[in-house]
Amino acid sequence: QVQLVESGGGLVQAGGSLRLSCAYSGRTSSTYALGWFRQAPGKEREFVALISWSGGTTYQDSVKGRFTISRDNAKNTIYLQMNSLKPEDTGVYYCAGHSRRTNKYDSWGQGTQVTVSS
Repeated sequence: QVQLVESGGGLVQAGGSLRLSCAYSGRTSSTYALGWFRQAPGKEREFVALISWSGGTTYQDSVKGRFTISRDNAKNTIYLQMNSLKPEDTGVYYCAGHSRRTNKYDSWGQGTQVTVSS
């Protein structure tokens, strides 16, 4: 499995920006991609974005054009740049590793809180 540690969350006003970081280590070759998920209070965890090791990216429709996922191989870190934030973007953001073997996200970080005030 891969180990993941998120950082960069915080409180921001609507329309503002934040950049989340996820430092990864361990058996990264066991994963197909790394992704970001979020969970709002009282709601299920939802997919936000992913980046594969080949560099391909996928986004949830509600964040397209506002969020950008990227990777710095030298720093073993992926990022989620979030612009034009909305109150509905509030939640705990998790970094996750998609396993090649199980074809599921089975490595998770501890999460980082993002709060967008109106």
